[in-house]
Amino acid sequence: MRTLKVYLLIAMSFFMGTGVSMGQATKSTIEIGKMEDAPTISKHIYGHFAEHLGRCIYEGFYVGDNSMIPNTEGVRNDIIDALKELQIPNLRWPGGCFADTYHWKDGIGPQENRPTIVNTWWGGVTEDNSFGTHNFLNLCKVLETEPYLSGNVGSGTVQELADWVQYTNFKGKSPMSDLRRENGRDEPWTVKFWGIGNEAWGCGGNMRPEYYADIYKKYVTFMSDADVEGGLYKIASGASNDDYNWTEVLMKNIPKNMLQGVALHHYSVIDWSAKGSDVDFTEDLYFKTMKESWLMEELIVNHTAIMDKYDKEKQVDLIVDEWGGWYEVAEGTNPGFLYQQNTMRDAMIAGMNLNIFNNHADRVKMANLAQTVNVLQAVILTDKEKMILTPTYHVMNMYKVHQDAKLIPLSFESPEYTYEGESLPAINASASIDDAGKIHLSIVNIDAHKENTVTIDLNALGVKKITGEILMSDKLQDHNTFDNPNKIEPKEYKGFTFKKGVLEVELPAFSVIVLQGSK
Repeated sequence: MRTLKVYLLIAMSFFMGTGVSMGQATKSTIEIGKMEDAPTISKHIYGHFAEHLGRCIYEGFYVGDNSMIPNTEGVRNDIIDALKELQIPNLRWPGGCFADTYHWKDGIGPQENRPTIVNTWWGGVTEDNSFGTHNFLNLCKVLETEPYLSGNVGSGTVQELADWVQYTNFKGKSPMSDLRRENGRDEPWTVKFWGIGNEAWGCGGNMRPEYYADIYKKYVTFMSDADVEGGLYKIASGASNDDYNWTEVLMKNIPKNMLQGVALHHYSVIDWSAKGSDVDFTEDLYFKTMKESWLMEELIVNHTAIMDKYDKEKQVDLIVDEWGGWYEVAEGTNPGFLYQQNTMRDAMIAGMNLNIFNNHADRVKMANLAQTVNVLQAVILTDKEKMILTPTYHVMNMYKVHQDAKLIPLSFESPEYTYEGESLPAINASASIDDAGKIHLSIVNIDAHKENTVTIDLNALGVKKITGEILMSDKLQDHNTFDNPNKIEPKEYKGFTFKKGVLEVELPAFSVIVLQGSK
């Protein structure tokens, strides 16, 4: 058993039809902690990521305004509707590694005059720059979401990034605002979130942290806060996984008045040279993936400890702007396009990580699932005119109730999920209370075989009524397809008892549950 601090959402897993018998359920008691100083769960934890990679932008989001597929300024209407339903709070673009080869001025003005670009990072394909700054920022307005622009530090110049800021934000007369008006946009978009390069330790320039810290300070010096209420929110290219020295160097060398966020990237990858199948995986691969996914907890704790040393007031946020599952590409697809299916394993990754982010809401203020459409752990997959929603989409839709709600601290001892002599906590959870006084609890049971049970006394919260949803399927490998798009979707959940203010919930193997409590 392991003691965990969690919140009140429940994500659970169900494992049936595999020929493996269910183990005996283990009961755990969840206790509610002190709420007086609990943080708000930033809605930006539920952010997304759209890179020029494979079929994410072209043939994904963007089909062009002459397409027979219904669209708004070239962006598919079904994708717009799906993302509106998710209430996505922010969208990161244009990369990723692509960002440090992207020159934004190539993507503005008449399309017939735009130069092409070879996407050297992802498949070596030639792009025509038909989707650029106006397309992306207008899309964000339609989605009512905040744009998060990744600036080119690797191959770009200080002037280029400063010009992009002025082009998107400045209301008055200037060279860049005049150019924006020439291109058909009078009012600025007011872009607040800016990434200063991406993965500077790798594809963003293979820099040392000391060198990048100096580069960062140089670039942000020339980025104007004009016409942005509260100023720009500048995010430094942060560490990969457990590179704690990177975080230490940035926090030590960059003045806090120049830094609003430090990024962290972590994917649930078992082996970069042998990532395993996206659908035909064994329990061995599943367990190893869950182990990597659980590592997010340790990484956030350790990076936060370093940040606390230099920033006790928590003025600088931790931004997990790339996370998710990463496997071998789907059979028969371009290796450089990173297209993979999305199974119940991905639902476990999503529920677990969102609970972790919620529980660390005092420092984690933004996160971006990689990626939105047709790439890695996508929430949406397309095939010509067809579109499907993935299990990950449904988890994020169930969890959206946590956005901007107050965290309810929880503690409990989790039963173990044991495989081949190794063990992981089987259950993770988070909880929150929204402005209307509704309580939401999410719990994930990652155990591939065993049902678990949790009990929580809700009398202190005055809860009188409980309703719930569950995401589950017969097999971990199950997924939605274009022929069967609704195989996995949330269902009403009644596998609980609620008597005299005490809630007891049965958690099937590998399922995700969100419960709502009202007074």
